[in-house]
Amino acid sequence: MRIQHDVTAPPVGGGAQRVPAATTFEVLRRNRGALAGATLRVVGWGGLAGLLLTAVIFALGWPLFTHMRNERIRYHQLEDPYLHDLTGLVQVALWTLPLFLLLLGTGSAALQAACSRAVAAEPPGPSARLRPVLAVYVLRGLIVWPLPLLVAFVADRLTGLHIDTEDQVLERGSWPYTLVEVSPVPAVFVAVVLRLALTLAPAAAASGLGPRAALRCSWAVTWTRAGAVRVLALALPLAAATAGVLRLAVQLALPLRPLVRNLLEQATGNFFAAYYAGILAPVAVGILVTAAVVLPVSCTAFAVLRARSGDGCAVDAA
Repeated sequence: MRIQHDVTAPPVGGGAQRVPAATTFEVLRRNRGALAGATLRVVGWGGLAGLLLTAVIFALGWPLFTHMRNERIRYHQLEDPYLHDLTGLVQVALWTLPLFLLLLGTGSAALQAACSRAVAAEPPGPSARLRPVLAVYVLRGLIVWPLPLLVAFVADRLTGLHIDTEDQVLERGSWPYTLVEVSPVPAVFVAVVLRLALTLAPAAAASGLGPRAALRCSWAVTWTRAGAVRVLALALPLAAATAGVLRLAVQLALPLRPLVRNLLEQATGNFFAAYYAGILAPVAVGILVTAAVVLPVSCTAFAVLRARSGDGCAVDAA
């Protein structure tokens, strides 16, 4: 028999009318040691795992880099310019992208669990909520992203510049062609709305709900006027802060690009592998710095908002 019981966390640090932003920073201040340690562990292990995964990808793509190097030498001997084909590298990157997303989701789930414990004033330690939170990230991704990806793929197949004139299904310039060409825009808009509606799901799962119940809880809370305003008021500044910190961190890390490129080219003798590694280095540093700065704040803020807005959300217990 399933029993319904409320898992809404009590307000942190005083009255229910307290501003959520003030509560968020109070939680961060009172638990700065535990949350800083959790953040360092997540970012450190995530960075190490990402580095190893990137090394594996470069190893898998090494025949492509070798082919590029040989073709460059051949074209140089012929005194012709060489424009290398990125198709093979793009395919390798797309096949391994789910692994990076899984790594990102695991780190985010671990930090969300730690921040939710801090909001609920629970003692720090290993959490049994990691798997439900990670499951929420997976389910949310499966709900949000298939539509825009499918629409973008179909639009590219029907209107892409790579299609020869005789192979075109839709006449270029016709209204069906235009509608298909711009169809990814409304699809992305729908995905953004769905993503905002499910924003609180990881925090709900970290507070004790199952994955599907957490998604339903976030949907129910967000699709109210007050809930939508609160979520937007929190999500938009955090998104802007994330973009700003990422851009700043990448710009500050740009000196790594020639350093990594020169070191790898001397070590491997392959210009193309060193070139792409140099491009990735500041981006990787920027992502890690952004995660360390923004994730603790965002996870804590969403946990506070979930605790304040989660009335009526319940968890099934056997």
